[in-house]
Amino acid sequence: MNLLITGITTQSSIAYAITEEAMEQGHQVILTNPPGRQLSILERVAKRLPAEPVDILPMDVTDPDQVTETAGKVAAHWGHVDGLLHSIAYAPGDALGGNFLNTSWEDVATAIHVSGYSLKALAVGFRELMAAAPHGAGVVSLTFDASRAWPVYDWMGSAKAVLENSTKYLARDLGGDGIRVNAISAGPVKSLAGGSIPGFDQIADGWAASAPLGWDTKDASAVAGPALFLMSPAARAVTGTTLHVDGGYHAMGAPL
Repeated sequence: MNLLITGITTQSSIAYAITEEAMEQGHQVILTNPPGRQLSILERVAKRLPAEPVDILPMDVTDPDQVTETAGKVAAHWGHVDGLLHSIAYAPGDALGGNFLNTSWEDVATAIHVSGYSLKALAVGFRELMAAAPHGAGVVSLTFDASRAWPVYDWMGSAKAVLENSTKYLARDLGGDGIRVNAISAGPVKSLAGGSIPGFDQIADGWAASAPLGWDTKDASAVAGPALFLMSPAARAVTGTTLHVDGGYHAMGAPL
């Protein structure tokens, strides 16, 4: 498969684990780098992967022109894209950590734009390339159960609710092009992204006690297989869903 992967920050990233597994299976990968971070940082992280990415491209998902430009650069390498991973989330510090009632609209809007609306921006920006995939294409986003309120997660939780609901509408509107759109609600992983949320350990440290299958907060590889499945033709009849990859935590009513 030809896969476009966003959101790698460090080796602890869920996106890194997915990319690593994809390369080990022989898939071709193009990575994207967000604004505000030197490209050389991602290039150093990418050197630890089992294979060399086809390309590493800068892309600001809040800039429609840059998304279009990036799609053009991807098209120069490939005639189609089989899978797209949306692993993008950001909220200003004021929107996290227990400040829910006092967060400004400007900060809320930023969180929703980057973490939620960007899924639509990517899906539309790469629609033509994905529609050209011979066996259909799969868009997969990463979320953190937006069906409930979490300590400290605040407006990022609301942004993830936008992401999860947008998954259903994108599935509706892109299905005619053979494009599937699904989300993975993963258990907490102690990555750079998780560590940037004040009080994140409060959520992560008690997770395994309520997960029937257990959960390792330091191992993102459990998410890789399900993500690649959803991007593959094996998931040809799966769209508009949020798949929980969390050790079974979501199904429990109380700690075990």
